Amino acid sequence: MPGTNLTREEAQQRAKLLTVDSYEIDLDLSGAQEGGTFQSVTTVRFDVAETGTESFIDLVAPTVHEVTLNGDSLVPDEVFKDSRIALPGLLDGRNILRVVADCAYTNTGEGLHRFVDPVDQQAYLYTQFEVPDARRVFASFEQPDLKATFQFTVKAPTGWTVISNSPTPEPKDDTWVFEPTPRISTYITALVVGPYHSVHSVYEKDGQTVPLGIYCRPSLAEYLDSDAIFEVTRQGFDWFQEKFDYAYPFKKYDQLFVPEFNAGAMENAGAVTLRDQYVFRSKVTDAAYEMRASTILHELAHMWFGDLVTMEWWNDLWLNESFATYAEAACQAYSPNSRWPHSWTTFANQMKTWAYRQDQLPSTHPIMAEIRDLDDVLVNFDGITYAKGASVLKQLVAYVGMDEFFRGVQAYFKAHAYGNTRLSDLLGALEETSGRDLKNWSEKWLQTAGINILRPEIETDANGVITSFAIRQEAPALPAGAKGEPTLRPHRIAIGLYDLDGSEGAGGKLLRDPEGGRVELDVDGELTAVPELVGRRRPDVVLLNDDDLSYAKVRLDEQSLAFVTEHLGDFEASLPRALCWASAWDMTRDAELATRDYLSLVLSGIGKESDIGVVQSLHRQVKLAIELYADPAWRETGLTRWTVASLEHLRAAEPGSDHQLAWARAFAATARTPEQLDLLEGLLSGSETIEGLAVDTELRWTFVHRLAATGRFDEAEITAEYERDKTAAGERHAATARAARPTEAAKAEAWASVVESDKLPNAVQEAVISGFVQTDQRDLLAPYTEKFFAAVKDVWESRSHEMAQQIAVGLYPSVQVSQDTLDKTDAWLASAEPNAALRRLVSESRSGVERALKAQAADAASAQE
Repeated sequence: MPGTNLTREEAQQRAKLLTVDSYEIDLDLSGAQEGGTFQSVTTVRFDVAETGTESFIDLVAPTVHEVTLNGDSLVPDEVFKDSRIALPGLLDGRNILRVVADCAYTNTGEGLHRFVDPVDQQAYLYTQFEVPDARRVFASFEQPDLKATFQFTVKAPTGWTVISNSPTPEPKDDTWVFEPTPRISTYITALVVGPYHSVHSVYEKDGQTVPLGIYCRPSLAEYLDSDAIFEVTRQGFDWFQEKFDYAYPFKKYDQLFVPEFNAGAMENAGAVTLRDQYVFRSKVTDAAYEMRASTILHELAHMWFGDLVTMEWWNDLWLNESFATYAEAACQAYSPNSRWPHSWTTFANQMKTWAYRQDQLPSTHPIMAEIRDLDDVLVNFDGITYAKGASVLKQLVAYVGMDEFFRGVQAYFKAHAYGNTRLSDLLGALEETSGRDLKNWSEKWLQTAGINILRPEIETDANGVITSFAIRQEAPALPAGAKGEPTLRPHRIAIGLYDLDGSEGAGGKLLRDPEGGRVELDVDGELTAVPELVGRRRPDVVLLNDDDLSYAKVRLDEQSLAFVTEHLGDFEASLPRALCWASAWDMTRDAELATRDYLSLVLSGIGKESDIGVVQSLHRQVKLAIELYADPAWRETGLTRWTVASLEHLRAAEPGSDHQLAWARAFAATARTPEQLDLLEGLLSGSETIEGLAVDTELRWTFVHRLAATGRFDEAEITAEYERDKTAAGERHAATARAARPTEAAKAEAWASVVESDKLPNAVQEAVISGFVQTDQRDLLAPYTEKFFAAVKDVWESRSHEMAQQIAVGLYPSVQVSQDTLDKTDAWLASAEPNAALRRLVSESRSGVERALKAQAADAASAQE
């Protein structure tokens, strides 16, 4: 039985048989305030290649009332089974299908999600259809290559607003009749319904006018900085339309900040949905604004790459996501007047780190993944599909040239507008404009898994002059269980030569000579000589992959590493600092650098790090390293040292600065002594102050979480804080704090609410899991290892994908770093017979424990040296 799955072969067979013309979808959402179910009436017009054949249409619904095919009534109980409606006896040429069903509102963030705002008690709806969830709202041929036009007619409660892909019409009798869309895929259709607040503007340039809208719940309207959002949006319109040489392809562009959203955002054509945490209720650092801008630009890029031109099947998902990820960073880096021209630093710091981690898991896969069915793609929105793919595209741009790259993209859009494509279509266009043969490049980079390591091999004479310079490329064995073979790849890289400006004293900066401090070249094979550097004086630091052109793990030679250890914070530019930080973190994860040495390195340089995004990443990485990678016998020493340093940096930071806020959060995350916890309580009550530190709503909750996790706060204090912030966000924060309390009763209550019941909405379930797992409560959590393995398969088979994945990943006993955890995992994998998607997720988590064990051993060994 297929259940809700769909195989690639089934999709290919259906695409050969059918050509879909149009959908007319009538939805009665007038009872949305009360919830339950809603009536969905779908009329589909499609052509069939062969008469007398049969096919099926997808639908996930509690009840089907009517199925009419070409005027003939079919018996719903006979044709509707297993989330499919059988379509027998199809006619050659045009067929018309009408389906009347009752569909269900969800609280999982899939299909038509329904949320009630505790502030105004009003319901707010939005759809989320990627990958296969349009079928939860209307009968559909749920695969990306069966594009069609969509016309929505929606009846909604009086006073509500309805937004869809087409421009919003004037309602009549609370009914909204939208114009048909252009030909698009089912998964990018959208409806957002409710008493939303909105702000409107236009994008105008060279005679083009595109209506712009921004929406959020009224309870967030006071925090909506629409001018800043419109500014980033217009920046994206300018840059993308110039680079793509193709006008924005839809009639309007709305951005809708919606509640309880599972992802960052979704690229619905002309109606992008974004998580409403991007409407900032409290002070955040500039890194948060940059992240929001990146998300806005990512989704806008999708209007061309993904929506206008769509992959044929999900194995080319990377064509959508990698391109949009590259485009968001490139737009910020290169567009005039960008607020974040350092975006490649952020890319190296965040995206590359994510990709490197993902590529070393047993689930690593080629960028162009083998997607056999929908179960495969549901777990494939990962660091390879997004971040590695974007990294490889960045290298491809360096390899073929930026102008040539975008000329190829322009030809690609013009040739395939409103159609579907494969990888070969894009590569063919790029080969045409660049003159490069990309077949070998594609085979090595897109169709193989794994990561390379680049190391410099340098010899000098007695005077410090380079006599030999080469780059050694390694292809480490793939993780156990991964498919494929290690591969040496062609890399386009730069080598940066850095010297400390001036004397060794304070104030010196590590600079790259603008005349001769950079060499760009192609690296291929095991050893690549660099004769350009022979005869030159050896600099203080030699940095491979400077400017971060390629995708590879980079190691510093011994002399450069020693210098960087003392002077990492002295790089004048942010990108080489980020690359060195990333290399050090990767060495720590690979057990090549002891955790205690990584902590020393961070403490020696973080005070000079100006990039707030890098600072915040270092905060997260240090905490993770000490809690999971440090020798358990030294862990408390490391945590004490880090927490004391965090407080010192907090007190020394410029009042009101981003760094001050970041250090306040870092300090709160590991505060542990009575005096440190007293300070948190004092900052909450106002009896303690730190000049410039605004202890606003979100920072208060940060302190409350820690005080609850350490046993200082219990139900009374958590409830009192919720009374101050009786909002949806406050409800989530309170759920986290309750689950974080260090008592058996609190853990049992949290576990029961998530695992033994399925009543929690997605965002609250996520909040409870976040509080439940506390790294300094290992003993308290130990009994839940057995409970996890006893429950996870049943959870996976009985819950929706999003809800089950939260549990399978979030409640895996990752903090129990021991051989016993590995043994229990292996026993479960051998006996439980999980499907491929669940097996992948559990295997990934197991890999994290295995890596932590190796790092702990390396840290312990370093203490003996």
